[in-house]
Amino acid sequence: MAQSTHHAFRFAEGEVLLVDKPLRWTSFDVVHKIRNAIKPLKVKVGHAGTLDPLATGLLVICTGKFTKRIDELQAQEKEYIGTITLGATTPSYDLEQEVDQRFDFSGITREQLLETAASFIGEIDQVPPAHSAIKIDGERVYEKARRGETVVVKSRKVHIREFEVTNIAMPHIDFRVVCSKGTYIRSLAHDFGKALSNGAHLSRLRRTKNGDYGVDKAWQLPDLVKRIKDVTFVASDEDIQKP
Repeated sequence: MAQSTHHAFRFAEGEVLLVDKPLRWTSFDVVHKIRNAIKPLKVKVGHAGTLDPLATGLLVICTGKFTKRIDELQAQEKEYIGTITLGATTPSYDLEQEVDQRFDFSGITREQLLETAASFIGEIDQVPPAHSAIKIDGERVYEKARRGETVVVKSRKVHIREFEVTNIAMPHIDFRVVCSKGTYIRSLAHDFGKALSNGAHLSRLRRTKNGDYGVDKAWQLPDLVKRIKDVTFVASDEDIQKP
């Protein structure tokens, strides 16, 4: 569903654009696409919180003077829905890499799953994945990991406000999580498996909220780009209308 507000695009003055990030696109891919679409105006474009390529959902894009709000928007609480698959781990904690270990999950009960999810609520120590965009010595750790280097990532404190199991179809566990800035849902999935004395990885992820912004108000990327390109750029970007 596209954003429904009816006012002029003001890219230079500042816009907050909500985009439903497509599967397998990087967050930078989306920024680059929008930047190219509004290129005649030569304004800054940035996103307020990375989504992994295998995740979909809400990506908040800021333009012009509103890029100064990126830190503020990144700090807001996030909501995600997705699927954790039990019985197998991967080095990346998701489907980016092949399974490296398998486990017998046949003895795990519904009660154990619910109790384990509840145990993560509150402030927890979390180690980000070695295959993440965190920088060590100026380099993204996933670049080191892909070269086969040993990567030691420090734990960080994050806050899980809600962790709800929404459906169980073993080995697939659907969930909804509300969490603080900096939470890695891939790590949460991995740790969920460890807490069950098993293995797990993230097999599906969708961001549904960022603060007060919801994915139900987001543009589909092709629709947004088409709308931008359909207008005629004039001296003032105030003449460009939203649908």
